[in-house]
Amino acid sequence: MARADGVIMHTYGRQPLVLVRGEGSRVWDAEGREYLDFVMGLAVCNLGHAHPEIARAAAAQLSQLVHVSNLYYTTPMVELAEELVRLSFGDRVFFCNSGAEAMEGAIKLCRRYAHERYGPGRHKIVCMQDSFHGRTIGALSATGQEKFWQGFEPLLPGFVFVPFNDLAALREALDDTVCAVLLEPIQGEGGVNPAEGDYLAAVRQLCTDKGILLVFDEVQCGLGRTGKLFAHEHYGVTPDVMALAKALAGGLPMGALLATEETARGFVPGTHASTFGGGPVIAAAANASLKILSDPAFLSAVRQKGDYLGEKLRHFQSRFPVIQEIRGLGLMWGIQLAQEGTPVVTACRERGLLVNCTQGNVIRLLPSLLVEKADIDQCLDILAQTLETVFS
Repeated sequence: MARADGVIMHTYGRQPLVLVRGEGSRVWDAEGREYLDFVMGLAVCNLGHAHPEIARAAAAQLSQLVHVSNLYYTTPMVELAEELVRLSFGDRVFFCNSGAEAMEGAIKLCRRYAHERYGPGRHKIVCMQDSFHGRTIGALSATGQEKFWQGFEPLLPGFVFVPFNDLAALREALDDTVCAVLLEPIQGEGGVNPAEGDYLAAVRQLCTDKGILLVFDEVQCGLGRTGKLFAHEHYGVTPDVMALAKALAGGLPMGALLATEETARGFVPGTHASTFGGGPVIAAAANASLKILSDPAFLSAVRQKGDYLGEKLRHFQSRFPVIQEIRGLGLMWGIQLAQEGTPVVTACRERGLLVNCTQGNVIRLLPSLLVEKADIDQCLDILAQTLETVFS
């Protein structure tokens, strides 16, 4: 830790742990201590740590072909794109390396599509308050949390913010300068805030009526996290554009931008690129990951475990007055506290449980989608002991 602090830029408030090994729902530190991991790389390791099928796929490809650039075709990339198209609303896929890059691609695609179809002047993107879309300057400009903007102004122009789940405010913002509406079906960094009721269906209809593109950021809530492959499936709506990343390649860095055939016309050769996007090794890992994540029986089990965890957490709300609200879906849950949540994270870690705090007072639980009920029970036991101790 001291060596890292001497040479690595101080952009993270890291936990005082040096993790050296992981397997399934657990990780071990340099001293050999075991931790139950309910952070999972912030929803990256949806299939747990060191999943053998993903490791085998990546290792096999590593010994055959690592990189040739996107000047050429490679089989793993094509297979992955075909599968994403088969499983989603999308007709075309663009590969990159992260969620922020996928969002940059979405912003560029929406603006260029609108420019080509309607001419100049239709460039604004309506985004949601409390949203989070990434740290690059474009993704940051679309993020509806001022705390992330500080020191980076001026941000890119052309982004407008309205309250999430407020249809009237959105309707008022949709003038003839707007090219797209961008939102997360479930806000992750914003505190695990799901879309309510028929909100997404109404947003879809508004966008359709006005010729505006609808963009979903499913970087955190997608790829099985909610018990459906894509979170928007719970709401019976589809977007025109969707960003994926995090869990796509089972822990390796990959992002993807999906779009309908019509919307994808906004990109032609030379308008967008990513040097490492869709590389053979990462795509091979993603093919192995997606095969598991998309299995209906697997997703059904995620929903069952999510229901179990949600029911247990709701009992906590009546047991612990410090809990203001429980929110979530599948295996993505937030526990909103009336007080600062950092002491809970620290105390849980000391008891062998890794959890995360967002928005200052929301304890976020993002376990492996392969988590066992016994692990859920262990997590809840530690969490209960912690709440009793910290807020006694």
